[in-house]
Amino acid sequence: MAGRSIPVVMDAGALSEAAAKAAAEAQDHDHGGDPGSPLPGPAPVRVWVGGEAIDEAAVAREMQHHRTPDPHAARQAAVHTLVVRALVRRECARLGIAAAPIDNETEDEALARQLLAAEIHTPQADAESIRRYYEANRTRLSTPVRLRLRHILLAAAPADVRARQRAQEHGEALIAGLRTEPGRFGEFALRHSACPSRDAGGELGWIERGDTVPEFERQLFMLKPGLAGLTVETRYGHHVVELLEREEGRPLDLDEAHDRIAAYLETQAQQNAVHQYLQALADFHGVQGLDEGSTHEPQSPSH
Repeated sequence: MAGRSIPVVMDAGALSEAAAKAAAEAQDHDHGGDPGSPLPGPAPVRVWVGGEAIDEAAVAREMQHHRTPDPHAARQAAVHTLVVRALVRRECARLGIAAAPIDNETEDEALARQLLAAEIHTPQADAESIRRYYEANRTRLSTPVRLRLRHILLAAAPADVRARQRAQEHGEALIAGLRTEPGRFGEFALRHSACPSRDAGGELGWIERGDTVPEFERQLFMLKPGLAGLTVETRYGHHVVELLEREEGRPLDLDEAHDRIAAYLETQAQQNAVHQYLQALADFHGVQGLDEGSTHEPQSPSH
């Protein structure tokens, strides 16, 4: 059963404004205001893995791949990713594992996958464990709530305030018209919607949580059947929504819940095993300075 993999490569993203500003100010200060001049010295080092330095320049580059408005959190995530990457490389070198990338993997991703496959063995959930979990959590095990709806998307870019206001006003006018002539929803969808569903009268069919964007679902699952009295705003614009039907979840019996419980238990076991294995690697190879503020030189590794 595949579990969560080591976070070797994170989603690409931009530096937060605060982090970018701080980096730019530091660069201007170090270069005397001339971005073309060379750095006066090596980047400071606060973290070591087995005596191998991870300098702040590497941390700053990695921060670009960790989206968060908090520069401190972005730095923490970047440091942890670099530490894990270094631990994986060192352990693979020790065990003689050479990278064999597949499916456009990077070398680091391939090493992580191969190391985990070789070293982590998670047993399958047994019948008794599944039964105990079911008995303890049966009130939470049910089929998902489903909604059947149709909508009219009045598109507007997230940053275009005027367009979004126009979309909202247009939506309110359509809602007013549908209150008096509800049979025209399909016609209005075909004429005004920017969603491909317009060709089906705006119908989206049955949806469950996770099928659409979060801000859409947060509002949809609070609606009562019928035409929504206000537009629903998302990153795409404003939506005129009619909830046609709501189907509540029903309790699952043990047979129906079996595979879901087994997958959950095996994923949890895999995650725990990976966490413990990484901690063992950190203890074996030695990690220093991971806690913020630690700037001392590392001792020579004893392994």
